[in-house]
Amino acid sequence: MAGVDELIKRGIADPAKLGVTGGRGGGILTNWVVTHTDRFQAAVSQRSISDWAAFRYTADFTLFQPTWFKAAPWQDEADFKARSPIHMVEKIRTPIMFIEGEQDMRTPPTAGGEALFRALKYLKRPTAIVQFPGESHELSRSGKPSHRVERLQHIVAWFDKYLLNQPVTTYDIN
Repeated sequence: MAGVDELIKRGIADPAKLGVTGGRGGGILTNWVVTHTDRFQAAVSQRSISDWAAFRYTADFTLFQPTWFKAAPWQDEADFKARSPIHMVEKIRTPIMFIEGEQDMRTPPTAGGEALFRALKYLKRPTAIVQFPGESHELSRSGKPSHRVERLQHIVAWFDKYLLNQPVTTYDIN
């Protein structure tokens, strides 16, 4: 947030048109930041984690365990819950889109964007999810070229809608 503050101070960023996006670690941080501040007018979370316990049980990557958490989820539920944005979903007011590869086992959609998307829909908050069939965690780098282009088009459209107030109706589904 200090970096954002500095960009605003220098006149580089407009505080009324701030967007945030990221993938993998940046997706996790995108989910986290919108549970802690309303300063962003739009967010796009890609390949993220919203529930660390679900991630621990379903991801193909478990090397984090010895250094990121002191114990397993069933041994220290409070630690996993305290760091999982899904448990803070009611604080999210920022319109947020989730971009997922349906076959992503590094950050499985059910432990990340899909879980938050479903919770936000239940809460009737502005959200959308774009899931790419046949794509893995590598969607943005080595996914099908048409999917990589479509991914970027969705990000731009979401920000056009919520940062520039353009009449994008693609995501106006109840």
